[in-house]
Amino acid sequence: MATSNQERVQEFAPLENDLLLRAARGERTERVPVWVMRQAGRYLPEYKEAKGDKAFFATCRDVELVSRLTIQPIDRFALDGAIIFSDILIIPLALGLTALNDPGQGPVFADPIKKPEDVDRLNPNFDIIKELGYVYESITLTRQKLKGRVPLFGFTGAPWTLMKYMIENLGAGPNPNAARRFLIEYPAAGEKLLKILTDAIVRHLVEQVRAGAQIVQVFDSSGGELGPGLFTKYELPRLQDIAYKVKQEVKKQGLELIPMVVFAKDAHYATEQLATIGFDVVQIDWTQNPTHARRLAGTKVTLQGNLDPVMVFGTDDEIRHNVKEMIQKFGTQRYIANLGHGVMKETNPDKLKVFIDAVHTYSEEINALS
Repeated sequence: MATSNQERVQEFAPLENDLLLRAARGERTERVPVWVMRQAGRYLPEYKEAKGDKAFFATCRDVELVSRLTIQPIDRFALDGAIIFSDILIIPLALGLTALNDPGQGPVFADPIKKPEDVDRLNPNFDIIKELGYVYESITLTRQKLKGRVPLFGFTGAPWTLMKYMIENLGAGPNPNAARRFLIEYPAAGEKLLKILTDAIVRHLVEQVRAGAQIVQVFDSSGGELGPGLFTKYELPRLQDIAYKVKQEVKKQGLELIPMVVFAKDAHYATEQLATIGFDVVQIDWTQNPTHARRLAGTKVTLQGNLDPVMVFGTDDEIRHNVKEMIQKFGTQRYIANLGHGVMKETNPDKLKVFIDAVHTYSEEINALS
């Protein structure tokens, strides 16, 4: 049963490792913090054992199991942050779409958005505790179980990426232009859908903070597909709204102001803009040069990324070499190490450990010489 907002506000154990939060805020760090997108996932044998054959969306709703899956990589690796096990598609479901399949098993939604009138059947005023309370319960429970070992990430999908999923219903067959075409053919409906999603995202992030999330990330996994023109017109203002409104609401509710991260994959053209719209951290993917990204982003935001996920399939020495080169390019301050996208399900956990340990080793060595 979902609990009320007031019941979820509570005290947690003091944070023992605040390295990631300090880096996100631009404070000096003794070494570079590191975490990995999708770090709680299928590449871990303990994940497969714990999840078994339970369906994905059902797993997301199992508070105890979510907490267990979230903490598994923290038990295995010297990571500096945990990220709650969840999915970006829970917001479209909360808005009224019906699940047909789990992600990766065919079309996700039984009733995708195909025409303007489909936007009108969404319920933007859904009861967020009733629909998504399991996420917030999972965050609170996980904070309690972590006992301050590392900070806990909350997250959400970005408006454009969610809109793309809702229209193109990935898994239903190739239709890569349908969402962009929707924006052009039905601009009013497209704007309306983006606003509905933006408002839902803001509410969702604020509830995650209230539940105990100490940092949150907005995933715009399909951001680059829009191109500079459409991204600037439709998505950038929404992302700015999210950063501003979440911080405004968190402050209004007397909650702790937490760092916010934005990741617009393949949107290289927007790095400079993304650094100026209110987020504390800008994640970049592996196709962008760290030196160039730092030059574009300036010194007022932290960068996060960006080793190519396939690089952890190399030898241990190759992984260490690539990590050292990456850190030298980013620098050891205002930087959070990560992969340029999520860890691949075929990844050997021992290789990921080499990556994580190398980040700490080389960044400490570089800091000692500075």
